[in-house]
Amino acid sequence: MTRSIKKGPYVNEKILKKVTGKKPEEAGVIKVWDRACQISPEMVGFTFGIHNGRKHIEIKIVEDMVGHRLGEFSPTKTFHRHGGKMQKELEQRKKEAEIVAAKAAKAVA
Repeated sequence: MTRSIKKGPYVNEKILKKVTGKKPEEAGVIKVWDRACQISPEMVGFTFGIHNGRKHIEIKIVEDMVGHRLGEFSPTKTFHRHGGKMQKELEQRKKEAEIVAAKAAKAVA
C-alpha cells in the first residue's frame, strides 16, 4: 500500500544529513540499513551501500530511481537454480550440443 499524501514520503533524517552539503564525488559509499527509505532528488549521484541482511550492495543513485525505496535495488534472496533429474538432463544436452558445434567448427577450419 502507498503512504498517504498527508504524511508525505518516508525519508530517513539521518540519511539526508549524510547527503546534504556534500558532493557525490567526495562522499564515497554511504552505508545504509534503512531499506524502507524512499529515494529523494537530493540523493541523485551518490553511491549507497544498501544492506541486504548479509552484506552491503553498492548502488549508484540515478534520476530514474527517485520515488522508489532503497530496498528495491538490493535483493535479499539469491536464486541458484532448480535441481532434479530434468535439470541435469538439460545441462547434459547443452554440453553435448557445444561439443558437436566445436567439432563442426574444427572440421570446417
